[in-house]
Amino acid sequence: MSPVPNSIRTLIVDDDYRVAEIHAGFVSKIAGFEVTGVAHSVSDALLAIRDSRPDLVLLDLYLPDGSGLDLMRRIVDLPDPPGVIVISAARDLDHIRSAIAQGAVHYLVKPFGFATFAERLNAFRDLRLRLQDLGARHAEADQQEVDSLFQLMRTGTIAAPPKGQSSETMKLVRDFVRRADADVSAAEVARGIGVSRPTAQRYLSALAQQGSVELTLRYGATGRPEHRYRATTSD
Repeated sequence: MSPVPNSIRTLIVDDDYRVAEIHAGFVSKIAGFEVTGVAHSVSDALLAIRDSRPDLVLLDLYLPDGSGLDLMRRIVDLPDPPGVIVISAARDLDHIRSAIAQGAVHYLVKPFGFATFAERLNAFRDLRLRLQDLGARHAEADQQEVDSLFQLMRTGTIAAPPKGQSSETMKLVRDFVRRADADVSAAEVARGIGVSRPTAQRYLSALAQQGSVELTLRYGATGRPEHRYRATTSD
């Protein structure tokens, strides 16, 4: 199968073949993700990570040749290491603390349903997009942006506009997107309502988290994606 351009390449690591297959099916249902491989041991996972360079690893902790925590310790020093979402039946604090200390983005306790799974992966995708946007703008994050990023990692959601921003501006941004004949960029919204581009971007990101607008990526000649927004069908 050919890779999907610009999708989040996901490696599934679980010693249970049936569970790994279920998780692969879940991933295939979520827009913007693709399964690049499945591994059932620490050694196989390490080889797969070095070979296919995934963006995300869905990692069980109980593996036949070691702990998933051991794998996290070994990959953290790799160039551009993948993000890790732990998926485990382990509920004790020692495992949870260790996973957090090793840099796990999320920790899913088995068993869980598709909705919970999709929420965590979508949060990872949104976090990546936010970080990519900062990088594209060569911007330094202020405290509000940092708080927003960490909240997204913890809860999968972004709160209402931070202090100093208003519901009136949120309504202006939302109404501009709703009236547009096609999808719009943050720069277009900024010009349309008379605010700065970073301000428009923050409100658009909040609206996307709420489900009031949909985010799509447009890839141009430079290869750097442009974020485009449109009103949701149900909005």
